[in-house]
Amino acid sequence: MPGSRRLLSVTALAAGLVVAGAGPASAVPEGWSDPEPVSGLTVLVLLVGIPLGLVVLVALMVYVPALVRGERVAPGSGRIEELWIGGPRSGTKQLAGPDGDDSQAGGARGTW
Repeated sequence: MPGSRRLLSVTALAAGLVVAGAGPASAVPEGWSDPEPVSGLTVLVLLVGIPLGLVVLVALMVYVPALVRGERVAPGSGRIEELWIGGPRSGTKQLAGPDGDDSQAGGARGTW
C-alpha cells in the first residue's frame, strides 16, 4: 500500500514541523519576566464567566423595565400589533377607500 505509507510520512512530517516550530515559542527571552502559569479556573472565569455575565446583564436590561411596568414577557403572551412606522395610528381604517370605479385610492396602483 504505497498510498498509505505516503499519507503516513506526510502526516508525520507535518506533525514534526509543528512540534519543532513550537519549541522556540515556549522560550522566554532574557530580561523578560517568567509569568506564573494560569489556573484552569481563571481561564474558565475569563473565557466563559465574563461573557455569560454580560449576556445575563443585557437580558436583565431588556426584561426588567417591562416587568416593572407589569407587562408579561413570556413568548407568545403579548398581543401582536401591526407595526407601520410613520403610518396611520389606527391601522388601515384611516386610509381612503375607493370612491368609485375610476378612483385611484387604495390598492397598489400608485404612480411616482
